[in-house]
Amino acid sequence: MSRCIELAKKGLGSTYPNPMVGCVIVHEERIIGEGWHHKAGEAHAEINAIESVKEKSLLTEAVIYVSLEPCSHFGRTPPCSDRIISEGIPTVVIGSTDPNPKVSGNGIGKLRAAGCEVITGVLEDECDLLNKRFFTFQKKKRPYIFLKWAQSADGFIAPAERANPAQPVWISNDFSRQLSHKMRADETAILVGTQTVVDDNPSLTTRDWKGASPLRLLLDRYNRIPDDAAVFDGSSDTIVLTANPAIHRPNAQSKVIDFDKPVSQQICDVLFELEIQSLIVEGGARTLRTFIDENLWDEAWVFEGTTAFGKGTAAPRLDAMIISEENIQDDKLTIYKNPES
Repeated sequence: MSRCIELAKKGLGSTYPNPMVGCVIVHEERIIGEGWHHKAGEAHAEINAIESVKEKSLLTEAVIYVSLEPCSHFGRTPPCSDRIISEGIPTVVIGSTDPNPKVSGNGIGKLRAAGCEVITGVLEDECDLLNKRFFTFQKKKRPYIFLKWAQSADGFIAPAERANPAQPVWISNDFSRQLSHKMRADETAILVGTQTVVDDNPSLTTRDWKGASPLRLLLDRYNRIPDDAAVFDGSSDTIVLTANPAIHRPNAQSKVIDFDKPVSQQICDVLFELEIQSLIVEGGARTLRTFIDENLWDEAWVFEGTTAFGKGTAAPRLDAMIISEENIQDDKLTIYKNPES
């Protein structure tokens, strides 16, 4: 099952909206087939693993391991449980039960009804964690939320004054910024507030990493973001969350939310309707604090640079557990987990 998880991770950033799944087929303690789900609309992990087996006659004496319950319904591809049954594979070992109502328990039931021995819950926590985005979306009806910011060595996300107001202030190093762009390629949406766009004019794309850019979400209650901002360059889909949709924004669509009510839950509702499974909240301080105050976040990625500002906009404070720390050259990355998520 550990190998299934390793294989499944190869699909990070490319299987959306499907979960990541890995599969291994074993005959007499020897791996005879492996596969993972590469991309939505293409063959699932079980099919790829079965197709990789050179001697198909061995399948009737094999054990198939899969990190997520095999599907039992027709979607863009036929049910994997049907293929397992038709190949005569006698034993199926499963990590996670699929939380999708179209599948949940049905794949297991179909396999058992066909006479397969089905073993469930093997490395279940690890398999659940693998698909934390998919599971959160299915169970909580919202995307998995990453808070992300860079802060100075003395705890500020912006200085009190800028030497050049037309240029962004870089806190983290080139390697940290490259990792941030990889994160964008792995996730499906990114959100910033009005002031961040006005001050820094970010593009919010994956310029420094190979992969698709996320959906751009802009909190702009009064439509203050200028039309020539980089976020309206048409290079990636963009949605403006506003109180007044009457003003046309170039290369973007608008959605109305009520800024006099809790904002982050409304954003989650919009993204759930759009079937967006993960969101990076990149700032600024007020936007980050909105999600923290409403306790709508799952992880926080905090990059700390070496520069000290002395004064400025204070970084958010978290009452959360640290799940990892690492040095990125002279920067430090700390990842926090919301214990209540």
